[in-house]
Amino acid sequence: MNKKSSLIARILALVALVAAVVIVFSVVTGSTGSDDEAGKKNNQAGKQNQAKNKKTPKTYEVQPDDTLTGIAAEFGVSVEKIQALNPDLDPQALQAGQELKLR
Repeated sequence: MNKKSSLIARILALVALVAAVVIVFSVVTGSTGSDDEAGKKNNQAGKQNQAKNKKTPKTYEVQPDDTLTGIAAEFGVSVEKIQALNPDLDPQALQAGQELKLR
């Protein structure tokens, strides 16, 4: 192989290496997203939580066959929060007509 073809091969190898680095960088930054996108997602989640709080009633009257888990899921409130707001609550003995604080 002569010097000219060796030089061309080295240049092509360098170009291929640079292209590979650019592709890997593009894939990594594309999959992780930018800080702006993460901030927007966090802001949207905050707005959704505020909307849930506005829609969540202060109290709930237990219906027949209700479970604490089902009530929590229905209103977007954690079971732990309901238990903290209702310290005398026995989750295994919910009774129809019982009032639960939800916020």
